[in-house]
This record gives sequence, structure tokens and C-alpha cells, in this order.
Amino acid sequence: MLRIVVLGAAAGGGVPQWNCGCDVCRKARSDYPELQSTQASIAFSRDGAHWFLVNASPDLRQQLIATPQLHPKAGELRHTPIAGVILTNSEIDAVTGLLSMREGSPFAIYAHERVLSILKSNSIFNVLSEKNVKRIAIDVDRAFEPALPDGSPSGIEVLPFEVPGKGAWYLEGKAHPAGADGVGDTLGLRIADKASGKYFYFLAACARVTDDVRQRITGAPLVFFDGTVWRDDELIVAGLGNKTGQGMGHIAMSGDHGAIESLAALDIGRKVFLHINNSNPALLGTSAERKATERAGWQIPSDGTEIVL
Repeated sequence: MLRIVVLGAAAGGGVPQWNCGCDVCRKARSDYPELQSTQASIAFSRDGAHWFLVNASPDLRQQLIATPQLHPKAGELRHTPIAGVILTNSEIDAVTGLLSMREGSPFAIYAHERVLSILKSNSIFNVLSEKNVKRIAIDVDRAFEPALPDGSPSGIEVLPFEVPGKGAWYLEGKAHPAGADGVGDTLGLRIADKASGKYFYFLAACARVTDDVRQRITGAPLVFFDGTVWRDDELIVAGLGNKTGQGMGHIAMSGDHGAIESLAALDIGRKVFLHINNSNPALLGTSAERKATERAGWQIPSDGTEIVL
């Protein structure tokens, strides 16, 4: 059995974003608090006692407080059920929450060497002492089994694979500490319970749906997928920015080559959008975009949504 909790469903800045007065953010602050969402991350567990995070968002402390499954065990002075964090990229959205995990509890960070090189090059991450927090390199198309805190096997198999994306925006125009080869900058994950065979996919950043992506996720019982923008030029049209979705490494939900159309015929059991930007009109429950999303069989989750496979 696999249990998954959506810790946050929003893109960078969350909903509402601290300095944004767009329609969604205004409504989230006033009459529609259900629109409020923290930045994208999930937790998953095979046994309900040991949990692994996929990405550590800047909102992690708030997310842990709001998620009883991730609270310290009753009666323990210091304890965490979090056994590890798997990073799929090095964006601020994915790594900043690690700094909230600096209080000495042991866990492991699993990430591609390109992501680990960024953590190593930034001394602020040294607050995570490697005596307690192991940094373990993972590789594209090489499955691994994350360990429990006592070193025993977790019974979970994780297969990282490359998806179209881009490097962290804060490195644009700068030399990457791991070199120019971009393989490993953006990963998707197949996460499986080795005993039951239950599995799901996580692709919270994906610039386009390739044949390889289609082949992998066809027939999957559950897919978390990039839902950053509804249309590629959304931020520009709304006056909120000067980049397209593609320019940020994210596919649009709609359009001829958008996620909804590209994944429509893949016989996926449950399709869930994550990393949804505050500019995306599909966040509004009564919008035409939201209705189109739901007609196509997609879910936009709330923080705290739990799914059991």
C-alpha cells in the first residue's frame, strides 16, 4: 500500500503570493480562503510510520505543522517520521525547505549530482550537517530503494528519469557548478511499493510531453503532473511577468500541445495537477478553465489531500 499526502499544490510564491494583487490572490485573501495553497510538495509512505518527501518547499514548516502524519511521535522528546527527501530539481521551490530541517534529526537527501553540486556550492546548506543528513546521489534511469533511518530497506523503489525542463533560473547566465551538461536538472519519478506493486508518477515540472514520457506513464494508476499555467503566455497577458510557461520550463494545461490534450489518451487512472501558479484561472472553482479541467478528468487538489493506492 502507498499513502500519499499533498503537502502543497501551488507554484512558487504560493496562493496568495505575498506581493500579488491578481484576481486569484485577492479572492484567496478575502471571501475564498479555500483557494489558499502552499508551494508544491508531496509526502509518501508505505507503512504509515516512515515518510519520504518529494521536494522541500519554502513552506515546509507550515506544511509539517498542518500534516498530523508528519508530527513527532507522541511521548518522544525529539522525533520525526520523515526518513528522507527526494529532490527533482534545484529550484528555490524544491530545496529551500531543507533549511527548516536543520534541527539535528537524521534523514537523507536523494538528488542528482547536478542538484547536490548546487547544495554543496552554497554554504548555507552546511547547516544540514552531513553527520546527520546524508546526501545520496541518484542517477537517471537507475532505480534505488531509499533507506529507513536505521539503515533497513524501505520496501519502496524509486526510478528517476529525465523530463524536458530547464536549470534553476537563479543560475541563468552563470556557470553551473556541475558543468554545462543539463541531464539531471529536471527529473520525473516513478515511485512503487515493492510488495504490492502499486505505483505512481510525479512530474511537477515538465516543459513538454515527449514520446518517452508518454510511454512511461501510459496506464499508470496515478500521475501528479505540471499544472503551472493554463496557457503559455498567461503571465504576459495578465501583466504579471515577461516569461512564457515554456520559458520557465513548464508546459501549459491547455492548447494543442498542452498537458490535457497530450495525456488524454493514456488511460491514466487518476490525474492530478500540481505546481499551479496564482495566475492560473483553473484555480477558480467556477471558471470555464476549471470546468474544462474537470471534464477532462483532472483534479486540482487542496493542501492535505490524501490518496491511498
